[in-house]
Amino acid sequence: MKTIHVEVAIIGAGTAGMNAYRAAREHTDNLILIEGKAYGTTCARVGCMPSKLLIAAAEAAKSVREASQFGVKATQLSINGSAVMARVRSERDRFVSFVVESAMSWPDDHRLNGSAKFLDAHRLQVDNHTIVVAERIVIATGSSPEIPEGWKDDLGHRLIVNDDLFDWVDLPSSVAVFGGGVVGLELAQALHHLGVRVRQFGRNGTIGPLTDPIVKNYARQLFSAKYQFDPNTQAVTIRPDGAGVAITYSQNGVANSEYFDYVLATVGRRPNLQGLNFENTGLPIDDAGRPLFDRTTGQIGHSHVFIAGDVSGDRSLLHEAADAGRICGDNAGRYPDIRARPRRAPLFIAFSSPQMAMAGASHRDLIESGIPFSVGAVSFEDQGRSRVMGCNQGLLRVYGEIGSGRFLGMEMIGPAAEHIGHLLAWAVQQQMTVQAMLDCPFYHPVIEEGVRSALRQLRHNLKMGSLPLEHCLDCGPGA
Repeated sequence: MKTIHVEVAIIGAGTAGMNAYRAAREHTDNLILIEGKAYGTTCARVGCMPSKLLIAAAEAAKSVREASQFGVKATQLSINGSAVMARVRSERDRFVSFVVESAMSWPDDHRLNGSAKFLDAHRLQVDNHTIVVAERIVIATGSSPEIPEGWKDDLGHRLIVNDDLFDWVDLPSSVAVFGGGVVGLELAQALHHLGVRVRQFGRNGTIGPLTDPIVKNYARQLFSAKYQFDPNTQAVTIRPDGAGVAITYSQNGVANSEYFDYVLATVGRRPNLQGLNFENTGLPIDDAGRPLFDRTTGQIGHSHVFIAGDVSGDRSLLHEAADAGRICGDNAGRYPDIRARPRRAPLFIAFSSPQMAMAGASHRDLIESGIPFSVGAVSFEDQGRSRVMGCNQGLLRVYGEIGSGRFLGMEMIGPAAEHIGHLLAWAVQQQMTVQAMLDCPFYHPVIEEGVRSALRQLRHNLKMGSLPLEHCLDCGPGA
């Protein structure tokens, strides 16, 4: 078995690992990136990009169905499932190729193929061919879909996760989706709009990323009216039945049975720590066996080992993984000169229909922190631009600190949530006050005028402004 010595070893070539590599290389050229599977990040291969391709097709179909509200009569809608999936796979492969091309541009001796496991805090065994002795190590092994115990054995190929869905060559006739989180909602709704019969089974009332009970309740009513979605399913049994799957569930105390082509499990993701033999490092772990680390440095304990991205269990989002990778790679490269890096304001977006977004502190965060806060809100049901566009469903709630007037965060479901989420995350990061935000320009007519309405109500509730007019002249009609 070959032995190599490096200053920095990075385990995993996903978003976090690739960014860690680039950052560490600013300090040393004696480093190696270890990858046990095919190159190409979770986002590009099985996550954000292929899912958005499927959602784009679904939105096109939804637009045709809803054109009549504008007096536009569309011809009969026809969905070619094989063409939909061909575009998803083709564009997905294109995005993956960019990632692979980037990794392949690095020196050959910086890349090592195989699965790594710790022999001790400084030594890694890669398959049965190489021992890597590293002065510093970055763990960036990502995460994998969680599958409930026994389902794979019972259901076989009828059980799928999002990793499998994007390799379909055609759309099935029916899918049962388990899980009410972001991935489940996005995929269930996209398939529904593409003509697939969908029933979504949630648990514990989870609805995407939302924590504000008022926004969650609005979302529950909205989604449940659009397709078969129950965020609190009880007493579910699943069994293979001929060419499909039979599912029995309880709804309002009544037992029901339905048959589906596939079961899509979106019940969460688990950090890829199994097989790493992390216990051989002797470094600190929590009660669940996960490494204890500082998210501003990525450092595990006070050691030379760092952790970044989904494997850390901290905000499993691409931009967060990229930031964490850069922080860990930089600190691994400059070790022992460890530097803390402030993290960006939290930002979550779900590309559901309508979209959901959270920025800054969530409602749950604020309740748990004990920070005194007030709330402002706006409904998009009568908001001018939203009504013009025929997308007037949604609710935004914004939070401000009592006393200082500082803007703290928001949760919403509604039109343009991906854009409003960005605007308000920037406001949080800049530590703006509610008044400073209201002093910014608002054009008419735009959906963002709804943000102004919510902020004006928040300012009043903070006792920093008068009660906003119900129909203000500068807002225009229906604002």
